[in-house]
Amino acid sequence: MEQRLVRLRDALSQLGADALITEKKENRFYLSGFTGSTGWVIVTEKEAFLVTDFRYIEQAQEQAPHFRVVNNERKPVEAIARVLKEAGVKRLAFESSVSFGTYQEWSKAFDGVELVPTSGLMEKLRMYKDPSELAIIREAVRIADEAYQHIQGYIKPGVREVDVALELEFFMRKRGAEAAAFDIIVASGVRGALPHGRASEKVIQAGEMVTLDFGAAYKGYNSDITRTLSVGEPDPKLKEIYDIVLRAQIAGVAALKPGVTGKEADAVTREIITAAGYGDAYGHSAGHGLGVEVHELPNLSTVSPFVLEPGMLVTMEPGIYISGLGGVRIEDDVLITADGHEVLTSSTKELLILPV
Repeated sequence: MEQRLVRLRDALSQLGADALITEKKENRFYLSGFTGSTGWVIVTEKEAFLVTDFRYIEQAQEQAPHFRVVNNERKPVEAIARVLKEAGVKRLAFESSVSFGTYQEWSKAFDGVELVPTSGLMEKLRMYKDPSELAIIREAVRIADEAYQHIQGYIKPGVREVDVALELEFFMRKRGAEAAAFDIIVASGVRGALPHGRASEKVIQAGEMVTLDFGAAYKGYNSDITRTLSVGEPDPKLKEIYDIVLRAQIAGVAALKPGVTGKEADAVTREIITAAGYGDAYGHSAGHGLGVEVHELPNLSTVSPFVLEPGMLVTMEPGIYISGLGGVRIEDDVLITADGHEVLTSSTKELLILPV
């Protein structure tokens, strides 16, 4: 945590601000380790404060030992103003995602403090995973991999998509996950053409492909895996599409290394799918960053300017979606290393055809 504060202070110095305030839960957790639902983190040149209410004082003191915990006594804006005055803050960086109402309130309450809007400052710091973060993420990935292995024995004709999603979440929770990382996607048959087809009441039928997109939330971090399998022998067209997506995904992963831009990594997958005649059926980006949020920087897309560097963690997930037929997506979690990359996801990517 201390090293994260050092990096933030360096960024604030470059910005010309002498403090940052954040209420966003992901950034609050990243900087302090505090998991309560309410709180404001204030980091100055020399100190770090966590302003919260009576419910969380003891928890905050335990989880954020490098922070001075301040009881807001049900008047958070006044408490924050006192902290800023005590610390001598003159230029306060804040996240531009705060509401206009909050900005107005702060402008009136923080006497003598210039509010400096920032966008993406914290998110860019979070792109680089340290060893403690990676240890947690590896466990989140392991839980998801085990869940995929387990669910293969559960999926069969007559089972509803929602029941598959529930079984996945229940299994992951039994293995230590706090929750599913996001609303689990289970898209079978023609619903496979929906890239974000959340589990429905639809009953899975023999001969259908099923796309599973899920992850484990574990100790504040997330994993994200997608696999597509078939319940019995699939439509030959879908089998063809599967092979194309698999080739694109493997090539996309192979391209991930320091110095490659997110745009270039995306292009590797897009060129293969387009050459096969399915460019118009691949409408989303190739991947995204992964950490305390399921979708964070850097992104891999047709417009991504980010240059990949060691310590970044991204997904690689090309797909093809054909209305009225179905779809295929395959996704891995990949760490950028000094000499290339490491695929954290271990689940097989070969097409599984489950017995019926």
